[in-house]
Amino acid sequence: MEKKEEYRASLPFFGIPRLIPYMKKYRKTLILMIICGLCGTGVDLALPLLQRYALNHYITGRTMDTLPFYVVLYVAIILFGAVVNYISTRNAWTTEVSVNRDLRSAAFDHLQKLSFSYFNQNAVGYIHSRVMSDTGRVGSLVSWTLMDSVWHLSYLVGSIVVMLAINARLALMVVLILPLIVVLFSLFQRKLIRANREIRELNSKITGDFNEGITGAKTIKTLVIEEKMGRDFLSDTAGMKRKGIHVARLRGLFALTMNLASSLALAIVLWKGGYIAESEVGTFSMFMSYAQGMMEPVRWIVDAISDVITTQVNIERLTRLLGTVPDVKDTEEVIRLYGDSFDPKKENWEPIKGDIEFENVSFRYPDGDEYVLEHFSLKIPFGSNIAIVGETGAGKSTLVNLVCRFFEPTEGRVLIDGRDARERSQLWLHSALGYVLQTPHLFSGTIRENLLYGNPAATEEEIWKALKLVSADEVVRRMDKGLEADVGEGGDLLSTGEKQLISFARAILADPRILVLDEATASVDTLTEQKIQAAIETVIAGRTSLVIAHRLSTVRNADLILVVQDGKIVEQGTHAELLQARGYYYRLYTRQYEEEATSSVLA
Repeated sequence: MEKKEEYRASLPFFGIPRLIPYMKKYRKTLILMIICGLCGTGVDLALPLLQRYALNHYITGRTMDTLPFYVVLYVAIILFGAVVNYISTRNAWTTEVSVNRDLRSAAFDHLQKLSFSYFNQNAVGYIHSRVMSDTGRVGSLVSWTLMDSVWHLSYLVGSIVVMLAINARLALMVVLILPLIVVLFSLFQRKLIRANREIRELNSKITGDFNEGITGAKTIKTLVIEEKMGRDFLSDTAGMKRKGIHVARLRGLFALTMNLASSLALAIVLWKGGYIAESEVGTFSMFMSYAQGMMEPVRWIVDAISDVITTQVNIERLTRLLGTVPDVKDTEEVIRLYGDSFDPKKENWEPIKGDIEFENVSFRYPDGDEYVLEHFSLKIPFGSNIAIVGETGAGKSTLVNLVCRFFEPTEGRVLIDGRDARERSQLWLHSALGYVLQTPHLFSGTIRENLLYGNPAATEEEIWKALKLVSADEVVRRMDKGLEADVGEGGDLLSTGEKQLISFARAILADPRILVLDEATASVDTLTEQKIQAAIETVIAGRTSLVIAHRLSTVRNADLILVVQDGKIVEQGTHAELLQARGYYYRLYTRQYEEEATSSVLA
């Protein structure tokens, strides 16, 4: 179930302080951008003053003695403005793409550290929106919005200072519009924040619709639900449209009132500044230029405030993702000794033998209320073959999730080679695991590249040995390009059974000390299943193996069978012991045996 986030009414300074750690790296670029922006503002402020000088001396005063110097100075200022504007713009581009890269890398890396519970509670579209859309908005904020704010705000302040120095009374009348802007801003801010939050959430939902429409294309077609999916998508986009129109109206009303306020500045100059024109045409022209020039910064402030309010939601969502603490994490002491997922200190890793022990373990899922394990203890010596069986949805994966440290025990300890698994790094444990999922996943690329994820140093001989062991060599030989055949995105160019065989070979190639088979034969045909079952006897030798199985005929030779019902272990023992007890396992086994026998006769 997707978890609904709660947001604060607003963040201090629009949440921008949360971005400072990501901006520090580029402080030199930002400082140069700000300096050049201020220089560009100085050029824009100087031009009306030069215009005033030209009108008063060359038009009204009719003196041309300084004209050559004036022309040179004017051209030099224009060229200087062009250079500093180029530098400022270039630095803004550099900052935007760099901050986007850093934020996306930080978000992607952090997602690798988060526990399974986060992905269980948040949809793909929801996460994708934060990593791509939110980071893009934030990158634009710390580059272009910052650069524009330097120019517009400094121009607004600079023009007011110049006007006050020349005619304080007229300047003060123009400045009276600023308190009006503050009042209007405070009235619109809260409504715009709330509306833009709703738009971002709708955008995440639409992204999720796209994801489901693409990844579930085959299921959609086979269920003939294209029309329903289309209606659902149309409903979500219609909601987005209504909310977008609402925000557009708010912004339009905000812009209208702000533009009316800024137009007062020009009206005041025209109304009260006429007397200046009688004596100094240049000064009147300068006031007109500044009054008109102030309108653009005021308009920009209107749009910028709205954009910053919108981006505040992106900042809040992105920083919340980056601030999410994993349910399973290594202590600082463990990280110092063993490293982490991105900086492992393999020289300190002890060899893993494969002994596993549950010591008085109780466990409930982070989003659950009931314990699925209570005071459970079990020793699994190295080399044991442990089977976990039960009906679909019974909770067979709980024990495996604890062994792999995908979740932590609520109480008690899980020991690996006699030590609490939490005393060593997650990567140390995961490097010794081979995990074959019921729903296999292959990465985009070739078969060879996917196999080498299991062991990057594997030789050609080792690759073919692993393939042959699980009967995957026949699949590869059928391919035109063999090991160089492309598997497609997520392995979509292969059948589910073929993906299962390749993922099985990949796990074997890693030569793990602990092997987990999560219904590894569920997606293959009967003949291939028989071959894999025969191979499993060889594969599990010299390893500790945990086999999650739905078909009980595949686990008869297990050293210990754990029977799970409604998320709890209700029986344990060997196949013979459990049959003799005539309990839940006995009923499951006889029912499956009868079903398989009936199917065989009918076939």
